[in-house]
Amino acid sequence: MSKLRSVLLATALLAAPLAATPALAQAPAPASAAQSEHDKLFALFARSDEESLKRNPLNALFRGDMRYADRLGDFLTDAYNDAERQAAQNELADLAKIDRAKLSATDRIAYDVFKYDRESTLKGLTPEILALTQTRPMNHFFGFHTIYPTLASGKTGIPLKTVTDHENNLKRHADYVRLIDRSIARFREGKASGVLETKLTIRNMIEQLDTQLKLAPEESPYWEPVKALDPALADGEKARLTAAYRAAIVEGIYPANARLRDFLRDEYLPAARDSVGLAQMKDGAKLYALLIENSTTLPYSAEELHQLGLSEVKRIREGMEQVKTEVGFKGSLAEFFTFIRTDPQFKRKSREEITQRYYAIGKMVDEKIGAYFSVLPKTPLQIRPYEEFREKFEAGGSYQQGTPDGSRPGTFYFNAYDLPSRTTPGEVTLYLHEGAPGHHFQISLAQENDKLPAFMRFGGNTAYVEGWALYAETLGYDMGFYKDPYSRQGTLDDEMLRAMRLVVDTGIHAKGWTRDQAIEFMLANSAMGRTDATAEVERYIAIPSQALAYKVGALKIQALRREAEQALGKKFDIRAFHYQVLNTGALPLPVLEAKIRAWIAGVKKG
Repeated sequence: MSKLRSVLLATALLAAPLAATPALAQAPAPASAAQSEHDKLFALFARSDEESLKRNPLNALFRGDMRYADRLGDFLTDAYNDAERQAAQNELADLAKIDRAKLSATDRIAYDVFKYDRESTLKGLTPEILALTQTRPMNHFFGFHTIYPTLASGKTGIPLKTVTDHENNLKRHADYVRLIDRSIARFREGKASGVLETKLTIRNMIEQLDTQLKLAPEESPYWEPVKALDPALADGEKARLTAAYRAAIVEGIYPANARLRDFLRDEYLPAARDSVGLAQMKDGAKLYALLIENSTTLPYSAEELHQLGLSEVKRIREGMEQVKTEVGFKGSLAEFFTFIRTDPQFKRKSREEITQRYYAIGKMVDEKIGAYFSVLPKTPLQIRPYEEFREKFEAGGSYQQGTPDGSRPGTFYFNAYDLPSRTTPGEVTLYLHEGAPGHHFQISLAQENDKLPAFMRFGGNTAYVEGWALYAETLGYDMGFYKDPYSRQGTLDDEMLRAMRLVVDTGIHAKGWTRDQAIEFMLANSAMGRTDATAEVERYIAIPSQALAYKVGALKIQALRREAEQALGKKFDIRAFHYQVLNTGALPLPVLEAKIRAWIAGVKKG
């Protein structure tokens, strides 16, 4: 998943859009009227985006817009929530003044997505929901304490070249300290109201903070900008900035992290929940229902998703049985999983070996990709392992987007922690998901399309974003990467992961499953190692419902492709289909469905 988008989603809480269906079949209005309404619509989009960047300076920073680079934002304050709520209300009122019927089909998509987004934002900002979300401001998976060290290091592409850049970084350090103290205050509110995080997530956070605090300042990511100071700077300037960085770390960041750790360890942990599911938290069932709607953009219940997951698990197990037979393995499927987990032929021996393997996979994909996509991202893609200070708590891989102008490349991160627990069959499918043509294509192509309004270039919803990435894994069949049965087992295993997520996430948060029960289910139905299964389950505990979106989104895109292939026959062009799916950014699934069906109708007529 995209790490940056994940963190920004955590700060905005439930701000992603939920559902809308555009009336794409309406006849276009006369050009003059359509242009007039178009101008009103895009003026609203521009105004909304500019005002949002002021309230959310991190969004601007990661776009390469440095106007607000001296701050992180006023997250977790009542003033921030009030401003977000008022903006959404005002923008919906302005949107209602625009005659949707006079817009072009593409503009109607934008209209509907914007309306969907603003209405969803309001759902996440009610006092009832904020009482359940803001009082749990961070955990081991979503928290500024995990992303800020990398952000501040200068290794994410955020400029740290000029004196002004460094001074802005130092001002962000001060904002970070304020944010940590606000987080402690919000945790205390939740403790008083009975809305509590789990002991599991809190213990993980304490360990994360301990790990960071054990580093000497000169060994921390926060010291990296000092090491990279421009040699052309005057000696006095370098000395001043070095002293300022040391003071910010020693007198600001480290004491703030220590305050957070000590509070969590001494005051919060004893009161935290022993249970891991939202159903066991005060008003947690209400929150989980909203989170499902938010993550999937479809009106599913937890029980429907649980049953869908069980059905998909059964189907995928049948495919794995076929692989087992093909390779001649004598034994049960569970024994086959153990064989893949433990046999040395499926292990990488070093960080360098796994790095070189991903470089090779990238080259293989590059040779095939042009046959499936008519437009390729201009933004380059780099491949690198997670930094060692954070790799233990990260997933097997993730993606961090680059800037629209390509000055910062997109990054496919892979996990080299505990290599004996990791296996090789899933390497191709992981790259297809996180790198090309998965997250890197979808996010980069949207960002680079300056004809889209900013909220469609840079926003989105999890079902589309992760659904596309999971769909991208299946293109390995088309590209011939899964002819080898073990590579096919690898992609089935990854598909199984997303199917199991439907079962496990709903099991934990709606059915009272325990952590260990969820881990054992995953081990019984896949070749995952215990380390990965544990990290996955603890991720679902930390971010309820997010994992549901993958399979739901992929199934929808796959169904739309089958529908197009059947309807168009010889007229079906895979490159044109992918262009239609990707060229308007991350759409709510009902909007995507309406768009693709309108495209199918147009091709049939043409």
